[in-house]
Amino acid sequence: MKKIVLDTSFILTALSFKIDLKSELSNLLDEPFSIYYVDKSREELKNKPLEKLALAILKNLGAVEIKTSQDKNVDSLLISHAESNPNDIIATQDKALKEKLKKRKARLITIRQKRYLKMVN
Repeated sequence: MKKIVLDTSFILTALSFKIDLKSELSNLLDEPFSIYYVDKSREELKNKPLEKLALAILKNLGAVEIKTSQDKNVDSLLISHAESNPNDIIATQDKALKEKLKKRKARLITIRQKRYLKMVN
């Protein structure tokens, strides 16, 4: 089963463009998957206009929270997660994070043309 870890930027962008994450991920991946997010993403979502909706969507998707003890930002946590779990897929829209992850040969999912998901690497 594939593990997909969502970045905060990916969640907010998908909500903005009204993308159905579950069906798009099913279309993109031809195998079962589970959705995860870093616990620090909750802090990044605080006081954002789509905070409540984003948390509701994560709950609806059955997304599992990855507990972290490190005092790092979400991007740093995702990079270290990708390094220690090379089979996991990181879903992000953050350009700088995408470049860092590409250098580490991490698998990525990104939103294209405001309506569908695409696998990178």
